[in-house]
Amino acid sequence: MIIERDISPYVVLAEESIFNALQKINDNHSAVVFSITDSGVLEGALSNGDFRRWLLTQCGTIDLDQPLSNISNKNLVFAWQTDDPKTIQQRFRDWIDYIPLLDQQRRVIAIARKRKSSEGIQVGSFTIADDSPTFVIAEIGINHNGSLQIAKQLIEKAVLAGANSAKFQMRNLASLYRNQGNPNDANEDLGAQYTLDLLTRFQLSVEEMFEAFDYCKAKGILPLCTPWDIDSLEVLEKYGMEAYKVASPDFTNHDFIRRLAQTGKPLFCSTGMTTESEILETVELLNRIGAKYVLLHCNSTYPTPFKDVNLNYLTKLKEIGRCPVGYSGHERGIMIPIAAVAKGAKVIEKHLTLDKAMEGNDHKVSLLPDEFAEMVQGIRQIEEAFGTSVERQLSQGELMNRANLAKSLICTMELKPGEAITEKHITIKSPGRGLQPNRKNELIGLRAKRHIREGDFFFPSDLVQEQVQPRFYTFSRPWGVPVRYHDFKTILSHTNPDFLEFHLSYKDLELEIEPFFERSYDLDLVVHSPDVFAGDHLLNLAAADEEYRRRSIAELQRVINTTRTLQQFFTRASRPRIVASLGGFTTEGLLPRSAREELYARIHQSLSELDADGVEIIGQTLPPFPWYFGGQLYLNLFVEADDSIAFCQRYGYRLCLDISHSKLACNHYHHSFKEFIEKVGAYTSHLHIADAHGLDGEGLQIGDGEIDFPALAEDLAQWAPKASFIPEIWQGHKNNGEGFWIALERLERYLYL
Repeated sequence: MIIERDISPYVVLAEESIFNALQKINDNHSAVVFSITDSGVLEGALSNGDFRRWLLTQCGTIDLDQPLSNISNKNLVFAWQTDDPKTIQQRFRDWIDYIPLLDQQRRVIAIARKRKSSEGIQVGSFTIADDSPTFVIAEIGINHNGSLQIAKQLIEKAVLAGANSAKFQMRNLASLYRNQGNPNDANEDLGAQYTLDLLTRFQLSVEEMFEAFDYCKAKGILPLCTPWDIDSLEVLEKYGMEAYKVASPDFTNHDFIRRLAQTGKPLFCSTGMTTESEILETVELLNRIGAKYVLLHCNSTYPTPFKDVNLNYLTKLKEIGRCPVGYSGHERGIMIPIAAVAKGAKVIEKHLTLDKAMEGNDHKVSLLPDEFAEMVQGIRQIEEAFGTSVERQLSQGELMNRANLAKSLICTMELKPGEAITEKHITIKSPGRGLQPNRKNELIGLRAKRHIREGDFFFPSDLVQEQVQPRFYTFSRPWGVPVRYHDFKTILSHTNPDFLEFHLSYKDLELEIEPFFERSYDLDLVVHSPDVFAGDHLLNLAAADEEYRRRSIAELQRVINTTRTLQQFFTRASRPRIVASLGGFTTEGLLPRSAREELYARIHQSLSELDADGVEIIGQTLPPFPWYFGGQLYLNLFVEADDSIAFCQRYGYRLCLDISHSKLACNHYHHSFKEFIEKVGAYTSHLHIADAHGLDGEGLQIGDGEIDFPALAEDLAQWAPKASFIPEIWQGHKNNGEGFWIALERLERYLYL
C-alpha cells in the first residue's frame, strides 16, 4: 500500500463538470476520481465503470457539462486517517485500488492505493524505475566544512559532473545528542567526541542551508537532505524538500521513519550497519504505513574494503523491498558504483569533495570532481550498453564491418536469365556485400532472373520472384543518382536523372578521369568529397592541430581540382556543387555548445584558403554519432539546426540537408524534425534522402525507418522547393543500383518530391 499525501491528482470539486472529471481520470491514469465539496468533504466517486454504467442509462444527447455530483457514486469504500494500516489494507478489493482517507470532518486528506509490483518512485521531475536512467546523488554532506562558499563550489562541480542531485545533511545537535551536542563532554567516547567536534565546527546555519538549496535549483540540480532528527525534519518540511534520505543509523529508528513517511515524500533508505532481519522488519513497516521508498545497499565502513561490498546483495534487496534499489558507496574509486548499475542499481550515491586532504572522515572516501564526472560517464555508458532484450538487430557499425569483412555467395561461371542455379555455380568469398553463405541452399535450384557474370555476387533479390528494375522517373525537383566512375554509364542507360553525383574515394583522386568518358552528357554535376583520405586522415577543416588542418585543406583542394576536370563532361554544370563533411568531430564525447562557434570560425577560415572558383562547397548536415571505417565518432557541427543556419547566415554558405543524418540528430537532442526542416530549408541547396532509426541507424531504405515521408514531402515542398536530391541508401549501389531503384519507386509515390 502507498499513501499519497498529495491528493490533487485524485479529487474534483463536486460542482465541476463531468467532462473535467473525465479529463482528470485521463491525466492521473488511476481510472477514478473522488468528488469533494468546497470544504474538502468527500461527496462521491467516479470510476471508469461508474461512468459506463451511467452512459447506459442515458437516452439522446449526453450532457457532460452537468455537475459531477449528479452522477458520482455515493456508495464507496473509504477509511479514516486514524485507522490502523492493516485495517486500510484489508479494504482493498480486486476492483478497488484507491481508498480515500478522511479526517473526523470527513475531509479527504490522503489517498491509499495498492502498491504495484516493482513500482517506480517520482522524485521532483525524476522517475526512478526499472527502465529509467540511474539517479546519481552527489553526497556533499558536511564536506563544505562549514563554508557556504565551498558548498556552492561543490554544487557547481556536481552539476558539471552530471549528477542529478546534490545532497546535504542537517542536524540539531542539541536535540540529537544526549549531552545536547557538547563537544567538550569528557564523559563521551573518543569517537563521539571527534564526531561532535567536527559537527559543531562544520555545520551550516539553517539560513545558509536554504541558500545552498536555492543555489542548487538555480543551477538546475535537485537539492536533497538527510534530516538526523525531528527538529531538522520540520525545518526541511518548511523549506519544501522533495524527498528525504534515511541514513543507515536511522534505518532501525521506526518512530523516526514513521514521522518521515507522514510527509508523503519519497525516502532513500540506506541499509548499512543493519542485519537482514532488521531490513525485513523495516521494510514491513514501510509497506504497512504506505511509504514510497528506495532501498540503498550500503556498507558503513570508511573506506569499505572491496571484499565487504557484496554487490550481489542488490538482487536480494530488490526481492525484499519489491522497490527500486540503489547503492550508497564509501569505498575508494569509481568502479564499484558503475558495477552496481550493471547489477541493477537505479540510484547511486557517492561523496564529493574538493580536496581529499581536508579535515573530516568523509573527504578520504569522497571523489574529486573529475573522478565523479568519470563515474557518471561510466554509468551512462553502462546504461547505453544495456540495450534491450528484444530480437537482436545488427548495429550500423556491424553492418559496415559485415559488408567489409564477412563472406558472400559468388557466381563461379556465367549464368543467363532462366538458367538453373546449381552448387557448381556457387562459391564463397569475401567481402560480405552479397547473399550470406548460410542461404546457399535457398539459392540452389532456382533459376537466374538476371544475367550473372563470373565473379558477381548473388543478392537477396535473387531469391524472390519479382525484382525492382530501373526505369524513367518523374519528380517535381531535380534528381540524381550516386555513381562511381565504373558504373555511371550503366546507370544512365536505364534511367533519366537530371544530374549525377559522383561519390569519390581518395583512390579516385589519383586516377586519370578522361579514359572513363568518351563524350559529354547533357546533365548537371554534383561531387561528394571523400570523408577519409590516405593514412586514415579524416577531413576536418576545424582541426585545432594546424598541420592536420593544412592537410585537410590540401585534400579538399584536390577534390575541387578533380571536380573542375569532371565539369567539362557535363554541359549543364555551370557551377558544380561539392558535398563535404567539413569536420568538427571528437573522439571522446560531444563538446558543449559553447565550443562550437570557434570551430565554425575555423572552418570558414579553412574554406577561405581554398581556390574554389567555379565550384560551390556545401557542407552536409551530420549525425551526432557517425560511423566511419575507423569506427564511431562524435560530431559537433552541422548537427543542430540553429548553429548550422547561423554559420550559413554569417559566412554566406548553403547546405546539403541529409535527411537521415538530421533525423538522427533530432532524435538525440529531442528536437522536432519538422521544425528542423523548416529552419534549415531556406539554406538548403541539395538533399540526401534516406530513412533513419534511433541514434545511429542511418542510410536506411525508404520506409524501413522512422521518417514520415508524406509529411516530409510536404515540408520540403514548402521550405526547400528548389533543392535537388539523390536517394542516398547505404549500399544502394549493390546489384546494379537495386537500393536506389527501390528508393526512387517509393519516393515517386510522394508527389511533392
